[in-house]
Amino acid sequence: MKNRTLLALLIAPLFSTAALAAGYTGPGATPSAAAVSGYTGPGAVQANRVAAALEAADDTPVVLEGRLLRQIRGEHYEFADDSGTIEVEIDHEDMPAQPIDQNSRVRLYGEVDRDLTSRSIDVDRVELLP
Repeated sequence: MKNRTLLALLIAPLFSTAALAAGYTGPGATPSAAAVSGYTGPGAVQANRVAAALEAADDTPVVLEGRLLRQIRGEHYEFADDSGTIEVEIDHEDMPAQPIDQNSRVRLYGEVDRDLTSRSIDVDRVELLP
């Protein structure tokens, strides 16, 4: 009897709706600002322009609006807003189902990937804007 009770206590959190809902980030998911960037109160750092992302620390959350100008290679693209351009990496499964070209306005959610000599954005989600 003790074993069943212990097992039930251990696996119950795995099946709660809160646990299931919190982990879903696939098509149709609309995470809140807190889910995208963690803490969003006073003192929170988040880049919302390419110029800011180019100066930001590694792993800084970003939400950028602009255009994908061209595909550089594979899952790497050149992204631009009115403050500059930056390379972004978007996994194929994170692209929306609708076609995107260089004239499409998009919103990217991700984080800065800062190396010794370069900056890029690792994109977690792409929204096509009207």
